[in-house]
Amino acid sequence: MPLRSTALLLLLAAGPTLAQHPRPAPAQSQPLRDDGGVVRAQELSAGRVTGSVDIVVPLGETPVTVRSLTPSSAAGHYRIHFAELDVDADGYISRDEAQANPSLADEFISLDVKRRGKLDRDDLAGWLLE
Repeated sequence: MPLRSTALLLLLAAGPTLAQHPRPAPAQSQPLRDDGGVVRAQELSAGRVTGSVDIVVPLGETPVTVRSLTPSSAAGHYRIHFAELDVDADGYISRDEAQANPSLADEFISLDVKRRGKLDRDDLAGWLLE
């Protein structure tokens, strides 16, 4: 049997199998959000590329490249006046009170190691400016 006829028979035989396995839907991307639903974003051109990996994809699919970036600015306001943020003067800075300082709001979860939803002076050692 000629090679062309064999290839045609194989395609015809595989037809129903291919129809049973449709292509998956394209991947959807969404911005990163913190626990409060705030979108954290940085333009790709804003930082220095520190790593890059090309993901192998099947022929005909969109190539994927994953890059890691150094932020354009790691500067934050990491010094706070406890009494100014402790609006209700209960000796703690709540998650709501922390929103007045964007850097503290961003780091709140990692600083709240006791998982109380509030920070005391000990939790903020290194941040305090009295």
